[in-house]
Amino acid sequence: MSETVSNQMREDIMREATVSRNTRETQITVTVRLDGKGISDISTGIGFFDHMLTAMSRHSGISMTVHANGDLHVDGHHTVEDTGIVIGQALMQALGDKSGIARYGSAYIPMDEALSFCALDLSNRPYVVFRGSFTNQMIGSYDACLTEEFFRALAVNAGITLHLDMCYGSNDHHKCEALFKAFAHALKAAVRENEDGTVLSTKGAL
Repeated sequence: MSETVSNQMREDIMREATVSRNTRETQITVTVRLDGKGISDISTGIGFFDHMLTAMSRHSGISMTVHANGDLHVDGHHTVEDTGIVIGQALMQALGDKSGIARYGSAYIPMDEALSFCALDLSNRPYVVFRGSFTNQMIGSYDACLTEEFFRALAVNAGITLHLDMCYGSNDHHKCEALFKAFAHALKAAVRENEDGTVLSTKGAL
């Protein structure tokens, strides 16, 4: 098969997926399109979390639809964690066997006085290292401690080795937003298609 034909076949593959998860606590549907333009339609009932997911979509270039209804009368934990689960599952499906991608990505992102860092590997070996803390419990109606829970749920379900570091900062909004944007830019680099369409591994598979 010629390289031209092979590349054309790769271009015709739609790297997207839709996943739904319905439990007694949450009802969530997510669609991701890896080769979109970062267009988003986000509704979780938690304003600041919507803002973070919108930023994640925009900065990663991954178009995302996220509709979540959860038991917010309890708190936001189930909604945020389960949204991470479903986004992770959608990313896993959209990536397929993970052939033809750069696989690795990293980014430092500043936001005013805050700086955050992310390094990730689409390895099929989920692992999360999260460093950093928040000064206040809440950012609007969003419980800041759920940031780690969201990324852990996403990484486990997408098969990502994920390192996140809120390096420094004093404003919790800035620290959290820089972290989501750092993840987005690292993910954008990792899902980028490579030149030959092979799996970037000496084993030949991930």
